[in-house]
Amino acid sequence: MDNGKDAQGSMVAALEVFHHTEGDASWSEQWHASPATLPEVAWDSLAAGQEGGSPFLRCAFLSALHDSGSACPETGWSPQFLTLHDQTGALRAACPLYAKTHSYGEYVFDWAWADAHDRALRSAGLRYYPKLLSAVPFTPVAGPRLCSDQQLPPEARSRWRTRLLQAIEARVAAQGWSSAHVLFPPAQEAVESAPRGWLLREGVQFHWHNRSTGPYQDFDDFLNALHRDKRKKIRQERRKVAEAGVVFKVKEGAQITATDWAFFYRCYAQTYQERGQHPYLTPAFWETAGAALTDHWVLFVAERAQQPIACALLAVDRSHRRAFGRYWGAVDNVSCLHFEACYYQPIEWCIAQGFLDFEGGAQGEHKLARGLEAVPTRSLHWIAQPDFRDAVADFLQRERHHVHSYIDELDDRRPFKYLDDVN
Repeated sequence: MDNGKDAQGSMVAALEVFHHTEGDASWSEQWHASPATLPEVAWDSLAAGQEGGSPFLRCAFLSALHDSGSACPETGWSPQFLTLHDQTGALRAACPLYAKTHSYGEYVFDWAWADAHDRALRSAGLRYYPKLLSAVPFTPVAGPRLCSDQQLPPEARSRWRTRLLQAIEARVAAQGWSSAHVLFPPAQEAVESAPRGWLLREGVQFHWHNRSTGPYQDFDDFLNALHRDKRKKIRQERRKVAEAGVVFKVKEGAQITATDWAFFYRCYAQTYQERGQHPYLTPAFWETAGAALTDHWVLFVAERAQQPIACALLAVDRSHRRAFGRYWGAVDNVSCLHFEACYYQPIEWCIAQGFLDFEGGAQGEHKLARGLEAVPTRSLHWIAQPDFRDAVADFLQRERHHVHSYIDELDDRRPFKYLDDVN
C-alpha cells in the first residue's frame, strides 16, 4: 500500500488527502477539519442510503452544530470527518469523527477509563485526551457510523468499511492519541471491527415499537395491548394532565415558528439549569437546524389558559418511519406532564402517522411501564496502549455480563399482555 501524502498543512488544515493503492485498486482518504469542506450532496446521499440512517448525519445538522459554536474546537469537538473516494473521485465511504479533549455529550461514559489511563501511564508521557470519536454530538441515537455506498455489492461495502477502520487506526497512531471510539453503531459494524481488535461495549436504551402483527389503530388500541395495571396507570396520568387544564398543540416542520423555537429553547435551557448544567446546544444551533431541516422536526407544545407551559421535541426520519425523542422542558409544574409530553403524545402521533419506532432517548427504567421496551446499544473502542487495552477488555467482559442480566430482568417486566401467551 502506498501511503503518499498530499496534505495541505497539519492536523488543523481544512483538508488533508492521502492516496492509497492496493493491487490494481486506488483510492483517496480525505480528512476534513470542518464540515464546510465535505462534499455535501454526495455525503447526504450516502447517509440517506444507510439502513438505520437518520437526519442527524445530514451535512446541515453537522454544520449547524459546528457553525453555532455547539460542537467545535472551542468546545472540545474538533471535526475530523473522514471520506474515502475511489479512483474516479466518487464518494464510497464516510465517517463522522471528532478529536475530543473531554467526554461530555457522548452518553457512553469513559471518564473512569481516562482517569485510570492517566494514573497508570502519565509517567510515560501518555494522556487519554485527545481521543478520536465517531459520534453525532449530544445525540445518543443508534445509526450507521462506518457509512458505505449501498449501491455496491456487499463484499465491496465491507471492504470500504474496513478501509475506514484502517484509516481511523492509522490516524490514532500518527497523532499519538490514546484511542478511537465509535458510539451507537449497528450490529454489522461491531462484527466487522472485532477481528481488528476493536472492543465491544454494550448498554441499554428504551424504545417504543409499533405492533409487528398489524400496526396499532389508535392510542386505545395500544393501551389494550398492555396489562390492566399499566393501562390503568397511563390513563390516570393522562387524566391528571387534562384535569389540570393542559392541552397540546402539535406542530410539524414549517408550522414551527420562530416564536415556538424561542419558547422551546427556554424550556430546553430550563431543564439543564434545574440540574445545575449549561445547555450543550446554543440558540443559534436551533435557529439554523430548524430552518435547514424543516421536515425533520415535530414539536409538542403544552398550553394552559392559552399560554405555553412546556414542550417536547421529536426528530423524525419520515423515509424510514422512525422518531427520536430529543429534548423537553417546562416552565410550570404539572403532575405527570413529563410523561404526557415525552411519551404519550409522541406515541399517539407515531401511531397516527404509521411510524415503526420511537426512540425514547438515553436511560430511564420508568419508560418500561409506559410501553417502551429495553433494547441493547453498543459502542466500539480501539485502545492504542496494549496493557491498558487488556485492562479495558477485562472490564468490558464483566460489564457485559451485568448488562445482559439487566436486560433479561427488564424483559421479564415488559408490560405487554401478548408476552404471557408466549411464556
